[in-house]
Amino acid sequence: MKVYLDNAATTYPKPKQVYSAVMNYMTNIGASPGRGGYSNALEGNRVVFRGRESLMNFFNFDKLENVIFTPNITASLNTLIKSVVKNGWHVITTSMEHNSVLRPLSTLQKTKGIELDIIPCSPDGLLDVELFKSKIKSNTRLVVMSHASNVIGTIQPLEKIGEICRKHNIYFIIDTAQTAGVLPLDFHKLGCSALAFTGHKSLLAPPGIGGFLIDDKLNEEAEAFIEGGTGSLSESIIQPDFLPDKFESGTMNTPAIAGLIEGINFINNEGLDSIREHEEFLCQSFIDSLLNMNGVELYGLKDSKQRTATVALNFEQIDNSELSFLLDSEYGIMTRPGLHCAPLAHQTIGTFPKGAIRFSFGAFNDIKDINYAIDSLNRILKRM
Repeated sequence: MKVYLDNAATTYPKPKQVYSAVMNYMTNIGASPGRGGYSNALEGNRVVFRGRESLMNFFNFDKLENVIFTPNITASLNTLIKSVVKNGWHVITTSMEHNSVLRPLSTLQKTKGIELDIIPCSPDGLLDVELFKSKIKSNTRLVVMSHASNVIGTIQPLEKIGEICRKHNIYFIIDTAQTAGVLPLDFHKLGCSALAFTGHKSLLAPPGIGGFLIDDKLNEEAEAFIEGGTGSLSESIIQPDFLPDKFESGTMNTPAIAGLIEGINFINNEGLDSIREHEEFLCQSFIDSLLNMNGVELYGLKDSKQRTATVALNFEQIDNSELSFLLDSEYGIMTRPGLHCAPLAHQTIGTFPKGAIRFSFGAFNDIKDINYAIDSLNRILKRM
């Protein structure tokens, strides 16, 4: 028996229509969009257009050309951060961020001398809004935050943060890696300047496609980050300054965009609320069972409505890496141990440097998977 419980890293399986869309593009279209006037290239253009349109509607955005494609959310966050931050800026982030935020900001701290405040969150991973407000300075120009932790799933109060940022004229970039496809995300209600997303997690798309939505104000501040062929203004050696071309150099992963469209269609047909309720149920069932076990340390909030379906834990009797290995090798249960590319988050919850074992549930898991995982954990622990 194989049970996949690492959906916070990449969701698996995908809806069948996602696989079909990728294969159809590879076998029947194949061409690069924007790189020719023949029929297959034009069909590629249509797929990209439909991809932008799907994302614009999904995130309640209003400018098609401001929907940008990148290879993944790490590329999106690097592009957004490094294209806008200037010398003398004060930037705020939190201790629960992924390294795709922390590393670019740390680099800019060294290379551009920016002021960087990493606000410590509570042991449950929550940001204190009043503490955040107290950190704002006259030169605070940017806030970068994840919507939910990739380690313990804690959901941050982003609408409150967005409202504060608007009041103080601060740019606000949101990392939605763990929430796009699970929680409703309204670009305008969140009050953000840019929203970065990835396809391969809960948007149920293949790896290799991500992107961001950016408002005009932040775009005016930003400079092109990667320059090259765009299929436009080919007579010029200067990167176009109009969207989306400004941020889209090189050949797109159009097959993955075709898959992303179908991933979003699946979510819309199933209902975002329905998917969320299903994952909440699985998460709460898992947490409740863990609370009845001896020697377990469970991190984060105990209410599944305040977190995504991502659970990190440790056991007194066994190292988390060894436990993950035994779950896979003996029971076919796939989990992720370690530090999850979020060292400060693990410091925040008290698991650094040993890390934790992470179970993360998705749309295609069911209660049988939860029961099997709990039973397998009990069997292993009885031997310790």
